[in-house]
Amino acid sequence: MLRNLSAYFGLLRPVNCLIVFGSVFVAAFIAGISGSLLTVLVAALSAALIAGGANGVNDFFDAPIDRLNKPWRPIPSGRLGKREAFIWSTCILVLGVAAAGIAGKWLLSISLGGAIAVFLYSLRLKRTAFWGNFTVSLLCGLVFVYGGVCVGKPKATLIPASLAFLFHLGREIIKDAEDCQADASAGASTAPVRFGLKTALKTATAVYLVLLVVLFLPWLFGIYHQLYLLVVCVGIIPVICYVIWSIWRDNSSRNLGRLSSILKLDMLVGLLAILLGSKF
Repeated sequence: MLRNLSAYFGLLRPVNCLIVFGSVFVAAFIAGISGSLLTVLVAALSAALIAGGANGVNDFFDAPIDRLNKPWRPIPSGRLGKREAFIWSTCILVLGVAAAGIAGKWLLSISLGGAIAVFLYSLRLKRTAFWGNFTVSLLCGLVFVYGGVCVGKPKATLIPASLAFLFHLGREIIKDAEDCQADASAGASTAPVRFGLKTALKTATAVYLVLLVVLFLPWLFGIYHQLYLLVVCVGIIPVICYVIWSIWRDNSSRNLGRLSSILKLDMLVGLLAILLGSKF
């Protein structure tokens, strides 16, 4: 019983869901929570549920590939059947969209669009060169706009949305590089498969070099304060520089997976930078 529960919740990737929840809340906070805090919490919960459902749907369609490169996940490990996983994930996704409807009509529209994009990504875009990376990164940036919309101030969240887009774009390309061999075996045409591993890593490097410059702009233009710059210089720039150095030193699947995990944790540092820099 506990094993099954663990598989069901593991399919949603709770850490990712928590990051999404926090991102919506931070976005609403920096935009200015002028209405009900409950609305913001419902919006954050809806986004987290949609993200969790999306992860499960993606794993359903990716089961053949995951058997090669991620056999410990709930479906390829046999802890959860494909049919069960699909029903569970779809229910979570629908629940997230329903929660968005409670929070507001604009959030409902965004969540419906996001849900459609999730299925398009899982069915087709994930296996194409760069389009899948672009779609996921756009959705991750949209999480911040989602937080702004729930308080009626989406413009205030465009900066963190742009930073999140670039951060995730680089990471998504690295993740594709990590899965290159398995994707090629499954007939996927991701960037590393189609153009080669080095070309994909050059693209990820270029994205992160752009991000290193863009990170300074909110401070240079006086939008975010000194605390933003401090956190960025201590907790984000060194990590990005290390990742760039490490992918060229060792482009093995194991190392790329390790770097992807490091980047995921660094998202929390990014949230802290935006929160402190915009309010203190």
